[in-house]
Amino acid sequence: QVQLVESGGGLVQAGGSLRLSCAASGRTFSGYAMGWFRQAPGKEREFVAAISWSGTNIYYEDSVKDRFTISRDNAENTVYLQIYSLKPEDTAVYYCAASFRVLPGRVADEYDYWGQGTQVTVSS
Repeated sequence: QVQLVESGGGLVQAGGSLRLSCAASGRTFSGYAMGWFRQAPGKEREFVAAISWSGTNIYYEDSVKDRFTISRDNAENTVYLQIYSLKPEDTAVYYCAASFRVLPGRVADEYDYWGQGTQVTVSS
């Protein structure tokens, strides 16, 4: 079992930045690919970014790749999502997820554990 707890969300003005954190506990964190997804009101959960256990393979959803940076610190059992130049359309609940797969996926079904999410609200 892996427990994931997100933090770092909040209310921010457009153009601002946030760093989301996801702290993992339980089984060895370094063995998991990690991903970030988000879900806006009335919309389906969508892929944002993912990183392999080593940090070598990183993927982004095209619309965010210039403003989002995913990283991980296996010694701290934490994965991060740095978000720059926030836009109102970034408003959503952001979830981190852990996957047994060697390479991180872009599909929610490929992930085995999920956190409860952290709310990001961007005001215009």
